[in-house]
Amino acid sequence: MDLAAIPHLFGYLIASVQLLGVIAAIHAVLTVRTAQGAIAWALSLLFMPYLTLVPYLVFGRSSFDAYIRARRQANREMHDAMADLDWRPWVAEALAARRSTQTGKLLAMPRLSPMPPLAHNQVRLLIDGEATFEAIFAAIAAARQVVLVQFFIIRDDPLGRRLADLLLERAATGVGVYLLYDGIGSHTLPAAYVERLRAGGVQVHAFATRRGMLNRFQINFRNHRKIVVVDGEVGFIGGHNVGDEYLGLKPPLAPWRDTHIEIRGPVLTCLQETFAEDWYWAARRLPPLILPSSFGDGGMLCQLIASGPADSQETCSLFFVEAIQAARERLWITSPYFVPDESVFAALRLAVMRGVDVRILLPARPDHKIVYAASTLFAFEALRAGVRIFRYQPGFLHQKVMLIDDDSCAIGSANLDNRSFRLNFEVMLLTHDAGFADQVQRMLEEDFHRAYELSVEDDQKVDRLRQLGMRVARLISPIL
Repeated sequence: MDLAAIPHLFGYLIASVQLLGVIAAIHAVLTVRTAQGAIAWALSLLFMPYLTLVPYLVFGRSSFDAYIRARRQANREMHDAMADLDWRPWVAEALAARRSTQTGKLLAMPRLSPMPPLAHNQVRLLIDGEATFEAIFAAIAAARQVVLVQFFIIRDDPLGRRLADLLLERAATGVGVYLLYDGIGSHTLPAAYVERLRAGGVQVHAFATRRGMLNRFQINFRNHRKIVVVDGEVGFIGGHNVGDEYLGLKPPLAPWRDTHIEIRGPVLTCLQETFAEDWYWAARRLPPLILPSSFGDGGMLCQLIASGPADSQETCSLFFVEAIQAARERLWITSPYFVPDESVFAALRLAVMRGVDVRILLPARPDHKIVYAASTLFAFEALRAGVRIFRYQPGFLHQKVMLIDDDSCAIGSANLDNRSFRLNFEVMLLTHDAGFADQVQRMLEEDFHRAYELSVEDDQKVDRLRQLGMRVARLISPIL
């Protein structure tokens, strides 16, 4: 190569990078959902394209367009596949919920979620891992037709192998078994684990976002849902993944504190639909969907809130804002992470000003140090605004639970952070029932008894170097 041409090549390279930076900056202005995010990306891409182009390819997109197209096709195929089923019992439960005088302020969200409130559901609390997996494994073992299983993390450890053995046993009897896991969350899952399941008749797929040219570098979207549905009769959602740490068997985070719920009733149809959309993205075909011919009387009003980066609006963030604004007496939230956006943080401050008892329970032990640092800074800001902040002491707290007044609860997979608000696929179940809310209250009171309450003076005890780390962590909080 002519040495004299090298400066020209560098010049062309620099000009190309600058041009790509301008194009990416325009893309950020047009697509990034928040003004702060759009400005931050645009300025950094214009003035520092050499440092920010690759991060923007990985972290910059906030809308999963390819999934949106797949969802539309899945919905069309679901409509055709279920056209011959008898929907009258399910419609009757939707109408019963609409007529109910107990619907409450939180369940009137038809514009926020396409899934309506439904009457006559049964929901059971499953506290910690032993109770959760005992119930899940018992339900799977009794399956007669179809088992749908989805987790963010599946590990090849004793608990993960117990799940695999059970799924293989059910598949061997002719039950249709469908297993979906997140490709990033389960990145350590060995190929041998998956191949063993496939060889035994289990249909297995990873939910991967790095598909096609436009998504080649995209690893920022995660499917954080945890869903199990058996025969369309019993389902489970909550905070647990499949791994020994969720049974509290791995120090230093042990004992692990988490909450799941068991669900029966018409809302399971919505849970199956949520699973089907994710499965269609991974497999390009639908799993079997079961619609019972009737539903029992009694039970509670429920609404499933499925959210993700393929939504036309920021469903998860809006859900938290709506729930916080609806509180009039009490708002208790437990989450492993506290990295709220401005709208959620403002709603919390306004709730305090209304005289609501606002409490947030967070872990005292970090599982991700950067996220913990950002959470700590937000926690002190909330404390100064009048929010009561507690740190759970016995082990790592991973549950995602919200108690609103004395009648409404939300339990599922969504954390109180920007990743759940905008980047993760999440699912929450909203319940309206005073009896169930009382059970959740007693559970959370036990958790608060095992926690210590932060005070404003605790902020002064943090050394300067750690304060600097907390503020740096806050700068990158939108992608944590």
